[in-house]
Amino acid sequence: MFARLAVIGHPIGHSMSPFIHQQLFSLLSRSGSYSCIDVLPEQLPQQMAFLRTLDGFNVTIPHKQAVLAFLDELDPVAERYGAVNTVLQKNGRLIGCNTDAFGFIHALRLAGVTPTGRVLICGCGGVARTIALECALRGCEVTLAVRNPEGQNAQKLLGELQGLGAKASITPLESAGGHFNLAVNATPLGMYPNPNGCALSRQQLLGVDFVFDTVYNPENTLLLQRAAEVGVPFAGGMLMLVLQAAEAQRLWYGAEFSDGDLKSLISAANEEMTRRFTPA
Repeated sequence: MFARLAVIGHPIGHSMSPFIHQQLFSLLSRSGSYSCIDVLPEQLPQQMAFLRTLDGFNVTIPHKQAVLAFLDELDPVAERYGAVNTVLQKNGRLIGCNTDAFGFIHALRLAGVTPTGRVLICGCGGVARTIALECALRGCEVTLAVRNPEGQNAQKLLGELQGLGAKASITPLESAGGHFNLAVNATPLGMYPNPNGCALSRQQLLGVDFVFDTVYNPENTLLLQRAAEVGVPFAGGMLMLVLQAAEAQRLWYGAEFSDGDLKSLISAANEEMTRRFTPA
């Protein structure tokens, strides 16, 4: 059966999702199309009629929350996080799902890490919120490291974490210190086309057992370079991106992939990204 799928966002031209999903199709010898649709925020209502003709679609910035108003149902995970990145078409109904938390937890699993103990999360945006809540639900002590600790987003997330009964605190990004079992960069710092940004210094990384950077472009961010320099093991964002995509295909039509296949795809996706974004 031919699957018609897409991703909507703005801007969207840089997306690696079509490459990843086509590779996932190939692993299962499945035929399908996966396109990028650039949708401005004000265009979303008009696009929904077309999106309902697809078998499913992914949602990225800036539509992860705005799309909720146009869906017929949310799964429990999307409802918990108040954001959708995957939409199923089922009997004429659009069902919103969220695979961000799955992608994060299983990216760590592939890297041999379980979120436990003290976790430092840099940022307080949508991705940071999902990761922070997921860690809190797993019993972790969460420290948010942000540029403006008194800001509305940071304080709201801190309140949510404490409302779950989690031990949680907030600190200025540049002051974050001490021992952490896991440090996660959930900010755009270091992302193409501004690869010189970095959330944490070498000194701050000395107290960290494992570093995870949600940024996937470039593959070897400045944060990961610094982690390597001070001998801290790490993993990059391509793991999370590929695992999110694999989970989306499972939700769409029950696809299952082996860890070996997914690891091979992560390597292939990093190679393709480097080819696309390295100047000739």
